[in-house]
Parts: sequence; C-alpha cells; structure tokens
Amino acid sequence: VGAVQKMYYLRRMKLSVRDIHKSYGSMEVLRGISVDVAESAVTAIVGPSGAGKSTLLHIMGTLDRPNSGSVLIDGVDVTSLRDKALSRLRNTTLGFVFQSHRLLPEFSIVENVAMPCLVGGMGRRQAMERARCWLERLGLAERLDHRPSELSGGECQRAAVARALVNDAPLLLADEPTGNLDAARKEQVFKDFAALARQGLTVLMVTHDVHAANFADAVYTLENQQLIRSN
Repeated sequence: VGAVQKMYYLRRMKLSVRDIHKSYGSMEVLRGISVDVAESAVTAIVGPSGAGKSTLLHIMGTLDRPNSGSVLIDGVDVTSLRDKALSRLRNTTLGFVFQSHRLLPEFSIVENVAMPCLVGGMGRRQAMERARCWLERLGLAERLDHRPSELSGGECQRAAVARALVNDAPLLLADEPTGNLDAARKEQVFKDFAALARQGLTVLMVTHDVHAANFADAVYTLENQQLIRSN
C-alpha cells in the first residue's frame, strides 16, 4: 500500500510556457522553449547537470523571469504580474519541493507543514488541522510532533511535499526532489507523486535521475537549450 492513504480530488489547473528565452550575460540557457504540462499527471524533465532544468522550472514557477516568452497558468500570462501578486499566486496555486527538504529544525513536523497557511493569514487551529490531514495523507500520522532530526530523509522529503500542498495547490513543482535519498526512498517519493496525480495534482519535476522516467506520464529531455519529448 502506498503512502497516500486517502482519495482526495484536487482542483485542476493548466501550466504552459511559450517561446521562453533565458540568458545570463552572454550565456544562453534556454532557447525558445514551449511546452504544455499534462494536467493530473507526472511530467519529468531530465538532462545533464547544467542543462538549465532548474532555470526552466524556476521560470515556470515564477521564481525567476525569462528574458522573453510567456508563462501561462490557466491561460493567464503571469510574467507581467507584480511581485506581490506573484507571491500570492505561489502561496495559493504553486507548491515547491527542492532537493533539500528545508524543514525548520526548531519546529515539529506538523508546525513546519502549517507554515504556508500561517503566512497566508489562516488561524493557527485551522492551519494545524490542514497540516495534520496532509501528513496523514502522506503516511506520516505517527510523526506529527517529531522534529526533522527525528525523521529519516525520506520522511522529511514527504513532509516537504505536504508543506508544498497544504494550501491545496493544484500544481507541484519539484527540483531534484530525490537527490539526497537512497533508492528505496526515491521510489517511494515517485510513487507518492504518481498517486497524487491520479487524484488531480499536476506534477512537474526536473531531475538527473533517469529512473524518474519509470514513474512519469511524460518525459522531456533538456539539452543544448532545447526541450525534446522523450516518451
């Protein structure tokens, strides 16, 4: 039985980019990238280190801006939004998971997961209840009051996924989410993503782990500034 225990149906939202160009000085990283991310599915972007995978993910997640091109979320070009509007968008629509779980060591797991709700102005009781539900959903019901140092690497990463989705974000963007995990824990995270996608979540991950392709519905390779469908 996988870690995602209960069936919840998440709201769906489209994510696309059109003709994305990005350079840093004279170094061109992305050249005319266009892609529609499949809804309610796991999409993996693979490629060698330094190919620009993280740059593309950060642009798609509004953490960075392209030199030109459009990022479309539910058909709306968000590249022209001001910083305050982008922050609100990230808090309600986009969930992020990185290679490092970035959990705060002085707080319990449930407090860590509740943080985005509290930052968004939600009352503490409601925020903690939401966090508890997501942790239960990801198989961490027995770890609510533990601190990050008391959990395994895989458990910490699953808590990071719960934190990314605690506001019911319909889009999850993951940057090398299994880079610090062993083979068994990597596989569990990929299975968690696949189970959540079946419930409506749209997952986009960038990784150099070729095994991710075994769990993804669509795989793209980023190389020489170009994105090519691999499956």
